[in-house]
Amino acid sequence: MKPWNIVGRLRRRSRVLGQIARALKLFVPMCRDVVKGRYRPPPWAAFGWMLAALAYLISPLDLIPDWLLLIGVVDDFVIVGWLLTRVDRSLDAYRTWRGLPVAGEGDDEGQF
Repeated sequence: MKPWNIVGRLRRRSRVLGQIARALKLFVPMCRDVVKGRYRPPPWAAFGWMLAALAYLISPLDLIPDWLLLIGVVDDFVIVGWLLTRVDRSLDAYRTWRGLPVAGEGDDEGQF
């Protein structure tokens, strides 16, 4: 495996972690704006992805059981992380409405 390939992979993984952080940081203010009627139409896709992430996280049924210590926890992290990246992508219209930069503007962040 070539060293520059490893650097590229790490860079892509850090972008995914950034997407997860943005989704978590922006979801609560978006909910507040939707409830107060300031932002319409509600981004139902974001609500659906967040509900799926929470359901998977608290559900006793997992793809890989949590009693398989390390693998079970990694499984939860990967699946919930993927769902939160979907939440982040669903919030692009809300970001535009708030005047925040949309994910992927000016860089290659949207590429995997």
